[in-house]
Amino acid sequence: MAQRNYKKEYTNYHGKPKQILNRAGRVKANRMVGRKGMDVHHKDGNPRNNSRSNLTLRSKVGNRSFKRNKNAGKL
Repeated sequence: MAQRNYKKEYTNYHGKPKQILNRAGRVKANRMVGRKGMDVHHKDGNPRNNSRSNLTLRSKVGNRSFKRNKNAGKL
């Protein structure tokens, strides 16, 4: 099995301005709601929308179990 090249991943994806803003939005949501061992769920799937009505706490299993394809909506 090939090893992951984390430096290349950051350069090609995680270091892009859009992804940096998305990550900052998720961090802000976690600080607003307070984790308590749970994940913050964005109801509309947009990590930059941190209005209180869009955020809920969910278990880690429940928040990370949706399919990751172009047809997978979180609602």
